[in-house]
Amino acid sequence: LAKRLKKVAVRAGVCDGFIGNRILTNYRKSIDYMVADGASPYAIDRAVVNFGFPMGPFAVGDMSGLDISWANRKRKAASRDPRERYIEFADRICERGWYGRKTGRGFYLYGDGVPAGTPNPDVEEIITQERRENGITGREFTEDEIMRRYMAALINEAAKVLEEGIALQPVDVDVTMLFGYGFPRWRGGPMNYADMTGLDRVLSDVQAFAQEDAFFWKPAELLIDLVAGGNNFESLNDVKLR
Repeated sequence: LAKRLKKVAVRAGVCDGFIGNRILTNYRKSIDYMVADGASPYAIDRAVVNFGFPMGPFAVGDMSGLDISWANRKRKAASRDPRERYIEFADRICERGWYGRKTGRGFYLYGDGVPAGTPNPDVEEIITQERRENGITGREFTEDEIMRRYMAALINEAAKVLEEGIALQPVDVDVTMLFGYGFPRWRGGPMNYADMTGLDRVLSDVQAFAQEDAFFWKPAELLIDLVAGGNNFESLNDVKLR
């Protein structure tokens, strides 16, 4: 059926978000945490584009409609773990009726005569106010640190998806992220990227970030086991399943 539809099919187990949106939700939290702690959303978008994605996550949110993810957050509010750090600046933006391109304003401005990629000048003030309310003194994030956190969150959650059998093999995650989420093709997908980077480095990053937030940055057992055994994600790909 997928071939007749000219689509790329990936088998997935059942969970909230399946493979792609489950992982997306997690690494999206990591960038919200960085913004709350001092990073500019526009610096994050630049870093992600420079890494090879066609668009940054905040520009993507504007394109798809910020109200969609806002509705999803409200749906999950009652079951949210009390240990989870919750960042509110995106909610404050939506409360103003700014949903992105369809309303002419989101993280960026849109409209006739407005240059592409023009930041919404009110966003930084909303973010600054949230930092003030939470007693956060913002700090600078380098482009390298932004991408290390972004990719560590993505890879760690993908490893949990594999642990739980939501994805049968790492290549299924790679195909999902390459064809559905704009992951740069030349990097081969996040699992392949993790192997090339070195799983020991990825795990080291996750463990270092866990010193700030042990709940969010809990390392996947699969990642720990692979590093301990000197293995990589490719070793889990079964050619008979392809």
